[in-house]
Amino acid sequence: MVESKIGKEMSPEELHAWIDGKKTIYIIDVLKVDNFTKRHIPNAMNACVFEVTFIEQVKSITNNKDSIIVLYGSSNKSVDAATASEKLERNGYKYTYILKGGIEAWRSAGLTIEGEAVNEPVDPQTFLKLENRSYHVDTNQSAIEWRGRNPNTTHFGTVKIVNGKLAVRDGIITGMFEIDMDSIININLEGDELQPVLIAHLKSDDFFLTKIFPKAKFGINQAISVKKPYLSLPNYKVNGTLELRGIKVQQDFVATIVRTPEDDLVAEAHFDIDRTKWGVIYGSARFYEHLGMHLVFDLISFQVRIVAR
Repeated sequence: MVESKIGKEMSPEELHAWIDGKKTIYIIDVLKVDNFTKRHIPNAMNACVFEVTFIEQVKSITNNKDSIIVLYGSSNKSVDAATASEKLERNGYKYTYILKGGIEAWRSAGLTIEGEAVNEPVDPQTFLKLENRSYHVDTNQSAIEWRGRNPNTTHFGTVKIVNGKLAVRDGIITGMFEIDMDSIININLEGDELQPVLIAHLKSDDFFLTKIFPKAKFGINQAISVKKPYLSLPNYKVNGTLELRGIKVQQDFVATIVRTPEDDLVAEAHFDIDRTKWGVIYGSARFYEHLGMHLVFDLISFQVRIVAR
């Protein structure tokens, strides 16, 4: 038996020599099945490292922990094969090798690739790319969650977006959203007799005065991309104006935006506002003394999800 090797890198030329030499090895493509179908190394099999069943998929290829396995992913920018090697090591596999540079290195070396779309341009799907387009907000799939706090507890709930639109021009996003403040509900007190009391208080003149100001508006003045707009990190800086209780205040935050396979936009953002900027001063120690049990923290947290078609 050869010395145990875990995650040792090998070049495309070394792997090619092993294949030519009829060395008994298992070559495993660790990318998604659709990537594998489009392009893969000849005689490779597929086990997707992103799936929770990855180990079971490898076991269906070889359950022999002494097997020599060569793993490859997409390129030298991705740690997919290294992650696969670590998972296999933790499950007792002793001899895993990693094709350095993945299938892109194999292609660059001029070696054969098989599949249904070997010459199709490859998008690594790491950065956001937006095309000029107008969108309308899907109010059924979009949501705003709020969270307010006092020394004793945290209250949270939702408020509805009733309409909205977005436009992308040369990578810059603008838009407008209308929020129904009368739709505000509390969740954490559900079933408690205090729930309707809290909701009524939030709608009263102590807070959002929905009788006079039933709608709030948020306008995106300009949202611009960060330097490296990774899909899994906040990738846009949003400069906006929030109109609440008839008062307009600039509110900036960062958002994570992605395009779906259907070419919709999904945006997620998490940020705090200082409610007192909009005249919501109830319970604020900056404006009142001797508050006692009526003390309410000034910051309100929002989690916003926008789905735009």
